[in-house]
Amino acid sequence: MPGEFLAMVLMLLILLDPLGNIPLLLSLLKGVAPVRRGRVILRENGIAALLLLTFVFIGDWLLSALRLSPAALEITSGLILFMIAVRMVFPMPGRDDEEPDRATEPLIVPIAIPMIAGPAALATVLLASRHDPKTSMLVGAILVAIALNTAILLAGERLAQLFGRPGLAAMERLMGLVLTTMAVQMLISGIRRAFFDGT
Repeated sequence: MPGEFLAMVLMLLILLDPLGNIPLLLSLLKGVAPVRRGRVILRENGIAALLLLTFVFIGDWLLSALRLSPAALEITSGLILFMIAVRMVFPMPGRDDEEPDRATEPLIVPIAIPMIAGPAALATVLLASRHDPKTSMLVGAILVAIALNTAILLAGERLAQLFGRPGLAAMERLMGLVLTTMAVQMLISGIRRAFFDGT
């Protein structure tokens, strides 16, 4: 159980990608008063947490309403995770140089959604809630991952100064390698479930 909990926290934290989001976050909050930046980060992480927790409790209903099988969701989630992992390991040119022109304080979009609670994180939570009917561990993992994500983003300016963009990029690539392995395992599990387990 502790191992499964830590694995879920690690996967969620990699999907939230706080280190990779620091440069974009700093650009988005450039026009926000320094005294407000911490509150914005706390608020947006809270909104993202509520959305992820909502997907925990409506997972079964959503799958039934869309007539999706667990195997289809697992394979799709694995493909999404793999594509995200590849982009983390081999980032697109110019990604760190994006400078959004925002004079107003961002609300929900684009920080809470999709920067924090993106499609991959939502799909992963949905799939995990389907696999394990006991939601306490998943809820706990979400809260811990969001808390860690919040702490890292709050320290974003200091981390950017300490490691610089090359250091942050190196750590993000390392996380991408871990996520690639998780995505491949998810694909293997989904294919086995779809074609060899008779489901």
